[in-house]
Amino acid sequence: MTVSVHIVCPLCGGINRVPNDKLANGPKCGKCQEPLFGHSPQELTAANYQKVTTRNDIPVVVDFWAPWCGPCKAMAPAYEQAAKELEPRVRFAKLNTEQEPSIGSGLAIRGIPTLIVFAGGKEVARQSGAMPQGEIIRWVESVL
Repeated sequence: MTVSVHIVCPLCGGINRVPNDKLANGPKCGKCQEPLFGHSPQELTAANYQKVTTRNDIPVVVDFWAPWCGPCKAMAPAYEQAAKELEPRVRFAKLNTEQEPSIGSGLAIRGIPTLIVFAGGKEVARQSGAMPQGEIIRWVESVL
């Protein structure tokens, strides 16, 4: 019997059931037909935050950032490269804390950038401060 995981489409929000052995084969969304992986980290808002962090069966790494934050801007390319390396085992997303302050304050985000790994809808790890690509990858892999 093939084990499947639920993956939330980063473009339309559709929930897709994908067999584990097909994750690396470029699965497409059943609703919008767009690839489920290979995009930049998914932008989160109040409208999709809960769904993305609770309905994906793979871990979700969220970068809490703001456009005025120099370290956030400096880390963005490294975060994007880490996403390319670790997907489809992990979903990468970003949440602008200036646009969505209630989510950041609800999670007690005290400084940015802050990365949080969610698994099964719960926070399992948190790391504050900018990191280079290799460090992001090592940290995420150590959590999994």
